[in-house]
Amino acid sequence: MNVLPREELKALMMKQEGSCVTLYMPTHRGGAEVQQNPIRLKNLLRQAEEKLLAGGVRAADVEKFMEPAQALLKNTPFWKQHGEGLAVFLSSEHFKHYRLPVDVPELVVVTERFHIKPLLSLYSANGQFYILALSQKGVRFLEGSRFSVNEMALEGVPKSIMDAMKYDVLEKQRLNRPSGSGPSQARGSIEWTAYTKEDTLRYFKQIDRGLHGILKDKKAPLVFAGVDYLFPIYREVNSYPHLVDRAVTGNPESLSVEELRKQAWAIVEPYFQKRQEEARAQYRQSVGTGLASGNILEIVPAAHHGRVGILFAAVGVQQWGSFRPDSGEVTLREKAAPGDEDLIDLAVIQTLLNAGTVYAVKRDEMPETEPLAAVFRY
Repeated sequence: MNVLPREELKALMMKQEGSCVTLYMPTHRGGAEVQQNPIRLKNLLRQAEEKLLAGGVRAADVEKFMEPAQALLKNTPFWKQHGEGLAVFLSSEHFKHYRLPVDVPELVVVTERFHIKPLLSLYSANGQFYILALSQKGVRFLEGSRFSVNEMALEGVPKSIMDAMKYDVLEKQRLNRPSGSGPSQARGSIEWTAYTKEDTLRYFKQIDRGLHGILKDKKAPLVFAGVDYLFPIYREVNSYPHLVDRAVTGNPESLSVEELRKQAWAIVEPYFQKRQEEARAQYRQSVGTGLASGNILEIVPAAHHGRVGILFAAVGVQQWGSFRPDSGEVTLREKAAPGDEDLIDLAVIQTLLNAGTVYAVKRDEMPETEPLAAVFRY
């Protein structure tokens, strides 16, 4: 499943040249109903065309603009694979489509930037974590969420403990072995116990230095995966402040990335629940002090200026309108007019771009009755 990578999500947040078309649709995974998937997308593309025409784009230009998305309708191999949902992003210089592991509402948005709020359940602060899987044969580093996982490349990190050692362990064993003790061990079968604690610490220090460049300024929890006696040794050299106290124990070589994600999620889920409740409590304590608000007219300009430290956003809800950065004026409308955007989505984007924390929750889980609630930095 081509789940949207986090780096591409950041690129989608940026303002694009010209019109941006964003489509979301739930998809059927099996049975005769799967034949409805391309039909549903065709109907959504027609709605996008109508919105572009209503916005003043010429019919000939609309037809050319929509060509990449229209070609997807005839892509038979594409429709043979299914997720829970589909997201399509189209601009004059950008065309991406992603199968999603979560159900999404049917939605067509045409504005000056892509609409990302339906994706927040995949990437918001109540879901991102890292996995460091260490085995005899090597090291894997994964970025995961409640629904997805991606393996990340590690630069400047030894591929195995043998690579980290600049001497031959087999030779060291041979010299220390009593005569007549039998043939020497094959290189590929050396166990962790063949290395001293100092050897292992040296290897782990190199891994920790390699992770520092990736995890610098990050706050997501890191889960260690490996045989149980290695975890205390790794904790001795770890410099990342958000290493989780519990680990995925056992040999991670036998686990797929999806199995690692599931076991790590079981460990970090209570952590996310606690952190979200702490943020909710901080909001309640800040109400009436000027450092918290559920008023979208106040939150949108504050997010633009980087004042929002914590934002709760209701998923599945839109508030159409416009925002003028020069004057700070926010205009709300019941229905989207040409040039309008979802102001909830705008507040989310600006909060994330300014290194704030976003919690995407259901409407009845909001700390306010309003669809936005913010804790300000100042």
